[in-house]
Amino acid sequence: MKPRVFITRPISEKPLAMIDAECEMEVWTGKTPPPIREKIAELDGLLTYGHEPVTAEIMDSAPKLKVIANVGVGYDHIDVTAATERGISVGHTPGVLSETTADLAFALLLAAARNVVRGDRFIRGGQWKGYNPNLLWGAEVNGSTLGIIGLGRIGRAVARRARGFDMTVLYHDCDRLPEWEERLAVQYVSLEDLLSQSDFVTIHTPLTRQTRHLIGRKELARMRNTAVLINTARGPVVDSKALYEALRDGVIAGAGLDVFEHEPLSTDDPLLTLDNVAVCPHLGSATVKTRTKMGVMAAENLLAGLKGRPLPYPVNPEACERKR
Repeated sequence: MKPRVFITRPISEKPLAMIDAECEMEVWTGKTPPPIREKIAELDGLLTYGHEPVTAEIMDSAPKLKVIANVGVGYDHIDVTAATERGISVGHTPGVLSETTADLAFALLLAAARNVVRGDRFIRGGQWKGYNPNLLWGAEVNGSTLGIIGLGRIGRAVARRARGFDMTVLYHDCDRLPEWEERLAVQYVSLEDLLSQSDFVTIHTPLTRQTRHLIGRKELARMRNTAVLINTARGPVVDSKALYEALRDGVIAGAGLDVFEHEPLSTDDPLLTLDNVAVCPHLGSATVKTRTKMGVMAAENLLAGLKGRPLPYPVNPEACERKR
């Protein structure tokens, strides 16, 4: 009997073929959230593609489950501690999406700084009546100061891109990283100093109990009123209500957001009433090359776990515990 596997959303053909060759698989293609709770009792493996919660309670209904393979680097939706206690391996796809997500972070930074989205709306709305040298002045990116919250793989990739714009780069992380300071020409500062000294602040920290609402009303008030906030990490790292108020009231100048505290973002969310926000629907790693590679890595994790072998890209439960 082939092991039974449930895949929560369609993935690329290559990883699907890898899994299909060795498993009895079902791929959820419905418009409603994937019914993990209903499917999991008979499963040997679960591949999550999205942020569907996999809780201890759900795992208790899965006596045969050997492995949870996540397509993505973040795993805050999976209770890794509970999985480890139940002998279930958990894998993710680190590293492969760093450059792609860094590209999008910089795209949002540039779009927010130079009013790209606002300018697009301006033309489409029929408001452009001719060249106007006083129209939609933006912020200078070249030579400005960039503050990076979280100098992991993606944060470091953003720092490398900042070199091309002759930016001064500050960073804050839970640990100081002297080796990267020298290699990337970045300077470690406290979170408070980073917020107060940066023209652009970009978030690249995982979502943990400590980082939920890391950026709230108090932190936004520390930022310059000309500053722009970029978030391509996890939405709940930023207090969305506080961000809306800061943008509305001119506490900060703008924001570029790929992630939101509540997803999908409702069409009546107050953030969407503001002209100084550029938004994307969680596209951080959304390129053909990267998403295909992520699927292959997840498939490799899944197949290894089903065979009782070590996962090639495991989540470290000890690191997860430290984050909690």
